[in-house]
Amino acid sequence: MAVLQKRLHREKRRRRVRRKVAGTAERPRLSVYRSNVHIYAQLVDDDAGNTLAAADSREVEGAEDRKDAARKVGALIARRAGEAGIEAAVFDRGGNKYHGRIAALAEGAREGGLKL
Repeated sequence: MAVLQKRLHREKRRRRVRRKVAGTAERPRLSVYRSNVHIYAQLVDDDAGNTLAAADSREVEGAEDRKDAARKVGALIARRAGEAGIEAAVFDRGGNKYHGRIAALAEGAREGGLKL
């Protein structure tokens, strides 16, 4: 029962966030997906329906733990955004709470030069 409630609350948060957040070519949406092991991030232009850049924790080397890997993914997506000419993005946490690995990814992206 508790697992079902957790899933329902996450879905409710996801719908609430997506109502308010949309990406454009100038300011794409930084969409984050978090699994138990890995974390994935992509910059999405919702107007055209294109993914402009993507990064995930399978690509980063030398991470001490999952939170450190998330921070490195944030820095990697910021670097790829800079290469694509993107300076700012809107953050879509995907229904996850802004805590732990999600916050670490956002912090890494900010440190990498991406404005959220």
